Amino acid sequence: MSIEQLLNAKFQIRLMDNEMMIEQILEQSVDLQKRKFVFYETTGLSGLCVYTDGLVDIPQVELILKSLIVYGSQLEGTDLIHDMGNIIREQLLINASLRLVTKMEDGIDGILSGDSLILLDQCTDGILVSTRGWDARSIEEPASEGGIRGPRDGFTESIRTNTSQVRRRIRDPLLRIESMKIGKKSKTDVNVAYLKGTVKEGLVDEVKTRLEGIAIDAILESGYIEELIKDSPLSPFKTIQSTERPDKVASAILEGKVAIFIDNTPYVLVVPVSFWQYLQAPDDYYSNYWNASFFRLIRFFALFISFTLPSLYVMLVSFHQEMIPTDLALSIASGREVVPFPALLEMLILEFVFELIREAGLRMPKAMGQAVSIVGTLVIGQAAVLAGLVSPFMVIIVAITGISSFVLPNYEAAITIRLLRFPILIASGILGLLGFSAVFTLVLIHVLSIRSFGEPYIGPIIPFRPSDLKDFVVRVPWWSMKKRPGFSQGDRDRINDGQMPHPPQTKQQSEQENRTN
Repeated sequence: MSIEQLLNAKFQIRLMDNEMMIEQILEQSVDLQKRKFVFYETTGLSGLCVYTDGLVDIPQVELILKSLIVYGSQLEGTDLIHDMGNIIREQLLINASLRLVTKMEDGIDGILSGDSLILLDQCTDGILVSTRGWDARSIEEPASEGGIRGPRDGFTESIRTNTSQVRRRIRDPLLRIESMKIGKKSKTDVNVAYLKGTVKEGLVDEVKTRLEGIAIDAILESGYIEELIKDSPLSPFKTIQSTERPDKVASAILEGKVAIFIDNTPYVLVVPVSFWQYLQAPDDYYSNYWNASFFRLIRFFALFISFTLPSLYVMLVSFHQEMIPTDLALSIASGREVVPFPALLEMLILEFVFELIREAGLRMPKAMGQAVSIVGTLVIGQAAVLAGLVSPFMVIIVAITGISSFVLPNYEAAITIRLLRFPILIASGILGLLGFSAVFTLVLIHVLSIRSFGEPYIGPIIPFRPSDLKDFVVRVPWWSMKKRPGFSQGDRDRINDGQMPHPPQTKQQSEQENRTN
């Protein structure tokens, strides 16, 4: 029989046949463990426990074997053999999670997922007992999404640990977490979480339809799924948010979004998403709204600088010198007097070197990465200016642009801006204002055409939703954000009326108010 035929077969009544089928499917894998035992002394009924070493908690397996060998032998009566599966499940094993299976495929999936499969002679039911207990990384602060104020816990590579962190924050009985497996070889566990009664009608079905349509051999990280279900697959813009922070996922679910948990990765996907969310940091909601609004405005300004500053500089220096103040134009000209390259090539060289240094600092060990980034930038920049290869103003422009890109809270969104910076830079260096305007307009048109799971990518600007502007460029106080975002449905009330604080009046103020009345 082929492997496919063996997997589709049902368990046989003879234990020896089942053992042979398992050996044919898994062969002699070094981590496959089989433990035979005598379960029923009066009739000599034998059993077999199969598990994968390294994926199970050995003390749990030992406790199961003890229950079957020691307490199972105390059962009386030979008529119990035909209903042995239910007897074990209801009377002997105390594990919280176990189930009966009849197909070999279900049993093999359980073994490879960290469960223990129990088979008995003269019994056509297999018993899968949850004994998962592999080593896992402990909960730590997210490395890519740090913050000054807020929770310090982050997601890990364990899907159940991740869902539990969100469940701790949302103790609503309407929180739903549905499971599926994706990947013909990996059979990766994927969970879809949403808040029933708040999520938009049809959104959950659309998410599950896209996930179920994935036909791939393995899912090793959330990026696989992100590429296979995103809107506008050829677009450089991210239409699916990925995050390591449980508080961000919980907040998104409360707003009516859907979270996708993938096993073996600390990143959770959230849909739908708008472009402006990549400019929002978790600290915005934990600090004073004046501070949050100020720093959010800085991020919008940093976005504009990161995207357009090199292009504007090259355009002005190369084509529109009359737009530069005279003193500044003379200073720029004196700095460029010894530079042998045109402004466009000079900028491209500096940007390329800056990206090299940044990538090197990211890939090298942390202890050396920062030193290489800082020292490399200072030494190369100073040496290039002294050698007359670049002008001082060009170094300043590239440095400000690089720092501005670091201000964006989402790393992958910052990469998108870095990528789009080169086309608009080249167009500006070749065609001047015409090239800058053309590429900027094309990018804007493209962004307007993007949707994320049916929602406009730049909402609430288009379509215009005034109620959602309370958490857009600025963040208004919590007591003023009474409704959830416009893409949610059902229960949209977030906070009750009359929540604005009113400090108690002093006796003198009360008397003065009474005299006024």
